[in-house]
Parts: sequence; structure tokens; C-alpha cells
Amino acid sequence: MFRGFAIEPVIHIKPSLLFTFHGIEVTNSMLYGTISSLLILVVIITFARRITLRPKGGFTQIIEFGTDFITDLLKSAFGSEEKAVKYAPYFVSIFFFLLFSNWLGLLPGVGEAFTLNDSPLARPFTADLNGTLAAALITWIMVQYFAIKESGAASHLRHYFSGSLKNPITLLLGIFEMFSDLTRIASLALRLFLNVAIGEIIIAVFSALGGVAAPITALPFTILELLVGALQAYIFVMLSIMYLAVAVQHGGHDEHEAKVSN
Repeated sequence: MFRGFAIEPVIHIKPSLLFTFHGIEVTNSMLYGTISSLLILVVIITFARRITLRPKGGFTQIIEFGTDFITDLLKSAFGSEEKAVKYAPYFVSIFFFLLFSNWLGLLPGVGEAFTLNDSPLARPFTADLNGTLAAALITWIMVQYFAIKESGAASHLRHYFSGSLKNPITLLLGIFEMFSDLTRIASLALRLFLNVAIGEIIIAVFSALGGVAAPITALPFTILELLVGALQAYIFVMLSIMYLAVAVQHGGHDEHEAKVSN
């Protein structure tokens, strides 16, 4: 039976071990994630130095737009320009890291093009659940740290328990709320991982179906994944900002209630 030029797609859900370095197992997503991080760092620093009061075109404008966009998001969440400027460097860094990590995973050569020990040499960092879990965990710890700095450890802990601590239901709901807060790590990680991994699978399938015309058949989905990559970076940062804003506002509200009661 004639099957045309289509070939069977090769799909990897889990990262592949490439080599061991001083007892540390290095996977293809770790390797490409490290290379991507260094590249992103160099690019961001280089173009950040070119930003001036007068807007410039090209790639510099993308950096300016992204920075302004996340800063405006912070202003809206906190209702304070001072706090927006204070936290902007952290959340802007997360946004651009995830954005460019998603986009760098779409470059030609990432995937099956180059192999080492019969494993793909490069795999997108955000297409590895370990990578997105690490990003979500670090972001969650950062949010907790900032929330504690804003309202104090006792006030931050108290915002989980709305009501009298003598009420067993308050204690039960508070513990449940703390557990729900921890589940945000999985929520952030899985959302990012699944969207990137599914996009990678779709591109692989249509590349295989296209055969020699793979660049043409996969092009529409590659363009779509550029948009999805940007959207997922935005959603990740937006939710992280909302988590921090809610924690800070609840902490301040609880502190105000304590002063009034006294």
C-alpha cells in the first residue's frame, strides 16, 4: 500500500539522559535549558542597555513592551506604582525567561535533528515537567518570601485562618487553605508543561505527515505555538502576581482588623 512520504512521528514525553557530570545526571532538557538561560541572559542584558527614553524599534521594542506590560499588570494588581516598580524586575525576568524558553524550543534542530547516545541532544526546557516544576517552585517560594516581607511572618500565616482561632472550623479551613496554596505549584507547572508538550507533539505529528514537505505542513502550528508560548508565559506570571497581591492584601487587612479590635 502506498503511504506517500509520511513517516512515523517520534514523540518523547520524558527527557533523555545524555551523560553524567560529577555524579549529576544531565538530561537533554537540562542541557538545552542551561544553554537557553545563558543565551536569554546575554540577550536581555545587551538589549536592556540599549533602552532609552525615546522608543526604539526592532527587538529592543519587544523588551520595552514586555517590561511595560508586566509593570502595568503589577500596578493593576497592587494599586500602587511604588510596589509595581519594586517587584517588576523579578516578574519581568520570569516572563522573559519563560517566553524565550518556549520560543527557543521551536528552533530548527531542537528535537530529533541531533542525537547523542541515540537520544535527542536538545529538548525544550518547558516541555519537561521537571523544568516547569522547578520554575513553579522557585516562583512560589519567591511569592511567599515577598508576602512575608510585606506583612510579616505572623500576619502572613494568619491570613490563611479567617476568623477566630478558637473555632475548630477556622483551623480546619486554614489548613485546607494552606494545602490549596501548595497545590498552586502543581497548577502552574502542569499548565505550562502540558501546553508546551502538546504543541511539540502536534508539530512532530504534522512534520511526519508532511514528509519532505515537513517545513510547510508544520509551519502553521509552529506559528500558533509562538502565540501559545507567549500566552503561557503571560498566564504563569499573571497568576503568580495575583497570588502575591492576594497574600499581601489579606495580610494588610488582617493587621488592620487586629488594630481595630485592640
